[in-house]
Amino acid sequence: MRARAAKSLFGLIITAGLLIATGPRHVAAADFVVGVGDGARLHYHVGRALCRSITRSVQGVSCEALQIEGRHQAEPLAVLNNVRNGAIEIGVVQSDWVHHAYEGSGPVKFMDEKFTNLRTLFVLHGEPVTVVVRQDARIKKLDDLAGKRVNIGQPGSRQRVAMEQVMAAKGWTRGTFQVADELAGAEQSLALCHNRIQAMVVTVAHPDRDIGKTLELCGAEIINVTGPAIDKLVAQEPYFSAIAIPDGTYKTQTGTVNSFGARLAAVTSEDVPDDLAYEVVKAVFENLDSFKRLHPGLGHLEAKDMMKNGVTAPIHPGAARYFREAGMM
Repeated sequence: MRARAAKSLFGLIITAGLLIATGPRHVAAADFVVGVGDGARLHYHVGRALCRSITRSVQGVSCEALQIEGRHQAEPLAVLNNVRNGAIEIGVVQSDWVHHAYEGSGPVKFMDEKFTNLRTLFVLHGEPVTVVVRQDARIKKLDDLAGKRVNIGQPGSRQRVAMEQVMAAKGWTRGTFQVADELAGAEQSLALCHNRIQAMVVTVAHPDRDIGKTLELCGAEIINVTGPAIDKLVAQEPYFSAIAIPDGTYKTQTGTVNSFGARLAAVTSEDVPDDLAYEVVKAVFENLDSFKRLHPGLGHLEAKDMMKNGVTAPIHPGAARYFREAGMM
């Protein structure tokens, strides 16, 4: 792991409180770190975008986006563990992992240590369950996957966890499919192009460069992941919400694609001073248009969605103060 050694948070903040002035806002000199998982390219870009917004608006704060290594379930937990311990100030992690860590449920149910000091700053883009299919496979809706060759992903991978939830909601088993392959995410596009599989599942923000290439080069399309079973799944899991892939996201896309999934959340610790959390949130929201231009994956963000859908740990009091002042709460 490349995460820095844990420090006392109050050792990072040389002087408590913020020195508010006209023009850019000032805080005491600080070494501010945004931790992201090592496995998702976009998460690192998001971390850098957050740092840019912070350093532009809050003088006296240096900021770095730090990639934290891990694999599958170990990676988001590593990020959250560093937030909990005060080694980093912000973690960028999917909302389902924040939920499980805070509640002590799912894959962290039997861990001794708790993550009850996690607090949400805001929520970012969605990472919907995305089903990409060959056009010649005659798969037009989710139910059409039955009897097809489908890659359900490697055990423990994010795509596998998502697919298992979909299968459970639909009452499916591996036997529902002609083939239930377990290819790694990096292998499945090639397998789809070569007709080894007819459908693949990814959980990713859009637009995604690799999906764009697959759609254009392999005669593929994205189908809706919808229906009563999916509605029930979304309703029962607080970290899921409906997510749309807008028409025009990809060159070959012919309409809006509807699905569901978790969202990416920016979380911190309850030990972060309220005034500092307030200034961080204000730096992002008061420069949201500039923030959205920093990466295509951020382009569809709407301020009204960034403090409700996908909030699975309590909102930090400093963030809540900004949302109240902005009329968002």
